[in-house]
Amino acid sequence: MTDRKKDGLRSQAWFGKADKDGFLHRSWMKNQGMPEDSFDGRPVIGICNTFSELTPCNAHLRGIAERVKRGVYEAGGFPVEFPVMSLGESNLRPTAMLFRNLASMDTEESIRANPMDGVVLLVGCDKTTPALLMGAASCDLPTLVVSGGPMLSGRFRGRQIGSGTDVFKFSEEVRAGKMSLADFMDAEAGMSRSPGHCMTMGTASTMASMVEALGMGMPHNAAIPAVDSRRNALAQNAGRRIVDMVREDVRISQILTKEAFENAVRVNGAIGGSTNAVVHLIAIARRLDLDFGLEDWDRLGRDIPTIVDLMPSGRFLMEDFYYAGGLPAVIRAIGDHIHKDAMTVNGRTIWQNCAEAPNYNPDVIRDPANPLTENGGIAVLRGNLAPKGAVLKPSAATPGLMQHRGRAVVFEDIEHYKKRIIDPDLDVDENCVLVLKNCGPRGYPGMAEVGNMGLPPKILEKGVKDMVRVSDARMSGTAYGTVVLHTAPEAAAGGPLALVRDGDMIELDVAGRRLHLDVSDEELARRREAWTAPEPPMSGGYQKLYFDTVLQADEGVDLDFLVGQRGAAVPRESH
Repeated sequence: MTDRKKDGLRSQAWFGKADKDGFLHRSWMKNQGMPEDSFDGRPVIGICNTFSELTPCNAHLRGIAERVKRGVYEAGGFPVEFPVMSLGESNLRPTAMLFRNLASMDTEESIRANPMDGVVLLVGCDKTTPALLMGAASCDLPTLVVSGGPMLSGRFRGRQIGSGTDVFKFSEEVRAGKMSLADFMDAEAGMSRSPGHCMTMGTASTMASMVEALGMGMPHNAAIPAVDSRRNALAQNAGRRIVDMVREDVRISQILTKEAFENAVRVNGAIGGSTNAVVHLIAIARRLDLDFGLEDWDRLGRDIPTIVDLMPSGRFLMEDFYYAGGLPAVIRAIGDHIHKDAMTVNGRTIWQNCAEAPNYNPDVIRDPANPLTENGGIAVLRGNLAPKGAVLKPSAATPGLMQHRGRAVVFEDIEHYKKRIIDPDLDVDENCVLVLKNCGPRGYPGMAEVGNMGLPPKILEKGVKDMVRVSDARMSGTAYGTVVLHTAPEAAAGGPLALVRDGDMIELDVAGRRLHLDVSDEELARRREAWTAPEPPMSGGYQKLYFDTVLQADEGVDLDFLVGQRGAAVPRESH
């Protein structure tokens, strides 16, 4: 719980003193042209901005920040913008997920160390959302999230195309000889036509939806396109509201309750959301010391129909989703499954926000009686191949592969996969199970989005578009296929995945929630004796710290020492 000064706002410990320290704090702020009354007891609102030109999804957040500031001023607050590490999945190597926890540390320590009473988190590309929420949750100040919004729908030769989803499709068509390289390159400019994050129901759109479902964002935060003027209006209203939240002392822990997380799981099933939401929500919940994990995902999502017909599971894109009614319409449609009294940042319950929400397009937001997928929630699998669990997204999978037994074709790491998958002599057919090792939290490092391995060209040439794939990696929320992910423990931590060999039989039974390696315990024990643990990727620096302390997928892939709340007590003076 946040420590508060009895005599006023937290920021007054910096700006409210008539002594040398107060002089220094106020004087240096005044070199930016701050008026005297900025320090007279107005709530100081930190605007945590993940703007970066290296993170294209977030490159427009400077403008969003200005709108938030306008709202803060209108409500009588004092806005101060500050940067934290920006995480862009499109450019950051080896994977943005490696740095999610580092950005959460940046956020947490920036909030705690500075004179702010509340914070608005500006997020966009998918890892920025959980990173900032994790950091803010460990501080527990009044907090509100504003997402940057999705890009406009992609266009290519007279039809809509979706970021990520159509990249994977086009790439496979090129490899199968069905699309020319020139046509593939020609699609680039039409896919990303405006500022904003992926406009499919990828991880960025999913996490923006989770923000709204958790109650941490204003209604329609999830779907308003980045360049729609209503995104600016939302940001300005958020600036007004955060000032009231400070005055009412509505802290993040009062919004992010167990009920809020249960709502988010059910909404994720209804929208056909990304599997990445699993590790992110678990990590956020553990910062709040909430009892929430894989079993909640399976229990709560199992009977939720997917009713949003968006790529990669369906046909439409985020623009269509917003015009159809957005997330409020989805929440209304599955209202019987929602904790209706869960509070949100606008001061109303989630049901008060959504009870009358219209659905303008039942093709995009379908009736629960006519769903895209009857059981759309994330499936959590267990067995001797995944003792701590693995996940699969039914709405993006091939129904005929949901129960399958096949011969393993094993790739020891991503380099081995890239070299071997194109070998025309690879002993593989469409009934095999592709197995990728050493791509989990420690193995990559960072648990990269490589789990949706492309199929062998010799299989694609037959017209086959899907095979069962198993790995300890993640996959992009824009991807699709019968892909088993997040297998825990991972191979690099000595999990059973490390022991799989070519020719082993693997059984997948999604209905039975089972993932089984048909190898005896005795044989696995013999193989384990020959297994050698990998070395850290670096001998020092953050990657060494990450490798030594990262938790497994079932625990949210946070660093072990970051779990829990540490509050925002005013630190000792700096002079």
